[in-house]
Amino acid sequence: MAFGLNMMTPICLVENDNEQLSVNEEALQILNEISQPVVIVAIVGLYRTGKSYLMNHLAGQNKGFPLGSTVQSKTKGIWMWCVPHPTKSDHTLVLLDTEGLGDVEKGDSKNDSWIFALAVLLSSMLVYNSMSTINHQALEQLHYVTELTEHIRAKSSPTPEEVEDSTEFVSFFPDFVWTVRDFTLELKLNGLSITEDQYLENALKLIPGMNRKAYMSNLSRQCIQHFFPKRKCFVFDQPTDDKELLAHMENVVEAQLDPNFQAQMKNFCSYIFTQARTKTLREGITVTGKRLRTLVVTYVNTINSGAVPCLENAVKTLAQLENSAAVQKAADHYSGPMAQQVTFPTDTLQELLDLHVSCEREALAVFMENSFKDENQEFQKQLVEILTDKKESFLLQNEEASVTYCQTELDQLSMALTESISAGTFSVAGGHKLYLETMERIKCDYEQVPRKGVKANEVFQRFLETQAAIEESILWSDKVLTDKQKVIAGMGRSGLTKGRCVPAAPFDRCESKTFLKQGTPSSVEQMLLNLQTTREV
Repeated sequence: MAFGLNMMTPICLVENDNEQLSVNEEALQILNEISQPVVIVAIVGLYRTGKSYLMNHLAGQNKGFPLGSTVQSKTKGIWMWCVPHPTKSDHTLVLLDTEGLGDVEKGDSKNDSWIFALAVLLSSMLVYNSMSTINHQALEQLHYVTELTEHIRAKSSPTPEEVEDSTEFVSFFPDFVWTVRDFTLELKLNGLSITEDQYLENALKLIPGMNRKAYMSNLSRQCIQHFFPKRKCFVFDQPTDDKELLAHMENVVEAQLDPNFQAQMKNFCSYIFTQARTKTLREGITVTGKRLRTLVVTYVNTINSGAVPCLENAVKTLAQLENSAAVQKAADHYSGPMAQQVTFPTDTLQELLDLHVSCEREALAVFMENSFKDENQEFQKQLVEILTDKKESFLLQNEEASVTYCQTELDQLSMALTESISAGTFSVAGGHKLYLETMERIKCDYEQVPRKGVKANEVFQRFLETQAAIEESILWSDKVLTDKQKVIAGMGRSGLTKGRCVPAAPFDRCESKTFLKQGTPSSVEQMLLNLQTTREV
């Protein structure tokens, strides 16, 4: 079940220490717990321009992202604050506050470009915050937008034509909002009132001319127009004229703010809440907190390796991680119900196969629900192979359980037979018939044993094989003793004819062990000869 997270305070997501970017594991863990879709709003701009104040208000708080009243930048790296989205149910609003661009304390401006590029890559709405007015200087300070094609790639191996085509970038770039703080001008153009958006569009008009100066002046304008087709502008009055309050804005209550500023802030927040889109990647892939975690790690690792972040590669990495996890989740979903529902041994093979088909179908559904961009069904094929191996394992367990169960039952049923053989019960004339009757009872009793499983016949056949030699000995013993009885009976009749009747000693059984070992034809003949000699008077 999807769930979000309500953080009480922000946390650093991307650390910028000694011009080296790194991810904060604690922040990544927070993102990993968010399975809801995310709306990501990032703010960039020069340091000490009040970016954090705007983000705190979007979080519904006065305090949170650190504010400051000195010339020293407060925010380093990229800080994150995850809160429930105020208007989109089952969504999490992720606020990203970036360190100020152009900080004089930083020796290398290269990191500014990477921070700006990360803000663009991660957000679904990008807020650029500046002071006073949108003029040539303000546009020059936004030169980072002209470097986006150097710091971001849409495809891993684009053609030269694709490098110059902004369509690829527009498909995944965020919407753009320009906020102008401490705005003191009148919104008029040629004596006519204009809207804030018209003010921005007028500032982005290209300067006529073909010279280098015009080209350089128009570069930022052209990039903004191409990369950010959906643009919005907000201007803000100064929050208050009280310098003491301005120095401690985190403690200022709403009633102490200028009414115009309050209205402007309300309009700004309302626009962000209603217009900022759910973050998506190419082909409409929805970004959740977990996926955002993967994107952050992928982009930062790429930057640290000296390469350029590529959206296509990031999506591939995301697909590999999620599809691998989907395979494991689906495999576990198969194993769990199979183990819970099967009782070894199954009565028939089909019973187990039917259960396999049912669990396999559910496992595939789990995979499809949790996977995306499984090109050529690579991961689905892996899952099918895993499920096939698991099925074979269950089949083997079923066979082993059947063998064990049947052998145990058969040992119990044949216990009396074994004792009778040891006692010589079948070493009598007619013993073979008695043996066959006993075996038939064992067979009938065995057939009545329930749920013997797939190896029932095989186990019984092996039992019969072990009895084959014993039956042959009993059959031979029976034949010899039966023949001997006939001989003795014939001798008795012969004695009566001669008038010399000698009672014939009963000789209808023998020691089983001695007979089975020594009952060869020659020994039997000798025994008969000796018996005939002793009986003559």
